[in-house]
Amino acid sequence: MSKLSHQDLYSLEEYARIRPEFRARVMEHKKDRRVAIGEHAALYFEDALTMQYQVQEMLRIERIFEAEGIQDELDVYNPLIPDGQNWKATFMIEYGDVEERRKALARLIGVEKALWVQVDELEKVHPVANEDLDRTTEDKTSSVHFVRFELTPEMVATAKQGASIRVGITHPAYTGETVLEDNVRNSLVGDLH
Repeated sequence: MSKLSHQDLYSLEEYARIRPEFRARVMEHKKDRRVAIGEHAALYFEDALTMQYQVQEMLRIERIFEAEGIQDELDVYNPLIPDGQNWKATFMIEYGDVEERRKALARLIGVEKALWVQVDELEKVHPVANEDLDRTTEDKTSSVHFVRFELTPEMVATAKQGASIRVGITHPAYTGETVLEDNVRNSLVGDLH
């Protein structure tokens, strides 16, 4: 999957004009890229389209139109686009109640390392987490983590042949597992080559 460049982006004026349709397209696309793991955790798998949307929104909000500022945004978000041998995701711990979330984050230190994906019956893959900065303190973890699952060539080939894919968490304070539905599995397999 190629990285985004200036040529992939709309000008602020053009984006303002097409934003409702573009946003609707991205929201529909994201439905096939969210994986809930239990009641309070989810992986949001990123790709070029989700990152284009993120960049466009940042440019819009910050009113960035100069080449250097645009490049700065591309430099921030391009690393979240999968490279063909991996999946990249935003991992979110989701509690609606603020106090419940605060207590959970204190119990869930290290949860981002307890994530895994498994293609068929091959070895589970744990992610490389938070390459940009550490999101955990000695008192709590963050509710948002950025993770990368590196796959072996065998895992890529097996996934592309239609094998099942599972994701899960094995942490003392939180466990869960999900078999990807076909629409999500197919979307993620499209990131591989």
